[in-house]
Amino acid sequence: MDEIALQEDLQQELDQLQGVYTMITEFLVQYSFQIFGAIIIFIIGLWLAGKMQRIIAAQCIKHDVDVTLSGFISNVVRLLVIVMVAVIALGKLGISVAPFVAAVGALALGAGFALQGMLSNYAAGFTIILTRPFVVGNTVKIEGVVGVVKEITLGMTILTNEEGEQISIPNKHIVGEVLHNSFEYMLVETTIGISYSDDPEQAIATLNTALASIETVAKDRAAQIGIEAFGDSSVNLGVRFWVPTQSYYEVKYSANLKMFQALKQDGITIPFPQREVRVLSKTA
Repeated sequence: MDEIALQEDLQQELDQLQGVYTMITEFLVQYSFQIFGAIIIFIIGLWLAGKMQRIIAAQCIKHDVDVTLSGFISNVVRLLVIVMVAVIALGKLGISVAPFVAAVGALALGAGFALQGMLSNYAAGFTIILTRPFVVGNTVKIEGVVGVVKEITLGMTILTNEEGEQISIPNKHIVGEVLHNSFEYMLVETTIGISYSDDPEQAIATLNTALASIETVAKDRAAQIGIEAFGDSSVNLGVRFWVPTQSYYEVKYSANLKMFQALKQDGITIPFPQREVRVLSKTA
């Protein structure tokens, strides 16, 4: 009796498998051309999207468009082509995209509330890419952070400094803030005191000569040297000059040494602070 029941169960499972096989076979026979056509359309679309991306990128390079903006435009074009091809392929299969659009809209609405911070970064990144307050290679100062722009993405801007550190700044902290862009240079500001007995014009000429002898100090931006203040023990000369951002400290320290040696060689004194102390004796 058990053997008969086992045979009936086995036969029932075989019938179910046969039914599934028949259904799949009929589906493939009926829709094989549509499926094959949709696959071919999608493959061609992927190739076309890549081709369009390369063409747009090449045209942007040809017309000297910023690398960040050109990358953004070419990627958007590629994504749009892929979406259009996907819609066409789904239509070839007889699948309506309207429910998918509605579902994506609902998901986007829910994700918008959950990811407000991330979306604000993306919106700010889009603004940066379009308005271009800075480009890759510029030196920027944002909320006290200084570095050379290495990469601009939709979510964040990546800076690098002389030590090789990478600084990632969310884009929402850039848009709407005070931004300093000094391009590929940074400003060095220092004060040097000379004795009241020395000629300040001679000292200024000496410092200018010393800075001019350093190749890495910017030549297209003239150094500014003049009397900044009159101190208790010295005439304070203000010195301002530009150096490449990537070697800021190296050039700054080298320039300080050069200026010190030049002043010493020309007999110009850098005085140290002096105070006059009087001892008052109490008379009987």
